Amino acid sequence: MAFRFRALAQSRLYTNRVLLQQEHAIPVRHFAKEAGRPAALKGDEMLKNIFLEVKKKFETALDVLRKEKITIDPEDPAAVAQYAKVMKTVREKADLFSESQRIQYTIQTRTQDIPDARTYLLTLKEIRIKRGLTDELGAEALMFDALEKVEKELKKPLLRNDKKGMALLLAEFDKINKKLGIRKEDLPKYEEQLELKIAKAQLEELKKDALEAMDTQKKREEFKDEETVDVKSLDIRNFI
Repeated sequence: MAFRFRALAQSRLYTNRVLLQQEHAIPVRHFAKEAGRPAALKGDEMLKNIFLEVKKKFETALDVLRKEKITIDPEDPAAVAQYAKVMKTVREKADLFSESQRIQYTIQTRTQDIPDARTYLLTLKEIRIKRGLTDELGAEALMFDALEKVEKELKKPLLRNDKKGMALLLAEFDKINKKLGIRKEDLPKYEEQLELKIAKAQLEELKKDALEAMDTQKKREEFKDEETVDVKSLDIRNFI
């Protein structure tokens, strides 16, 4: 049991790190709300309020994790789905962004002042790469081809405030979506698939941390006779 406890103590660091990463997505939105308020708070008071808000969200998230069972088995679709469900509950109760919401927010903030369509698409590509997202359907290249076609027709770079030109580009995008079988009503399904991929990646990292922690402890004299624990048997609820 001592061996198991220490292994979980190490692996829980990753769980907390995940939560902290989730936390960092919210203060940005919180700052935006604060900035829009007419009565400015003093610096120390604002920082205090932000800290208390983050602390509250973190405690809410931990409260969910103390109640929900998580099986550290990234190869089991049921375990991945359960983990994704738990993290969704965490986000909903703690008012945290989902991955798709964070991407959407990043796009909005990074592109709001971009005047032309080409820089806009290049920025979307940069965001996709930085977020580790793959373009499996090849939609990105097709979007640039569509932009080339429209700009050749206009005989000038396409600006985003050019209503006629943007209407032509969006019509081309609609053709691309139809060609690739992408439908607006399927967006929730794509978001769910994205969350499952993220859940599996996080479980893989959690499993890796747990195995490394157990391997490190196994090398210590007092644990050399301890039997190695299957990470799937670890219950994080007992160590939070």
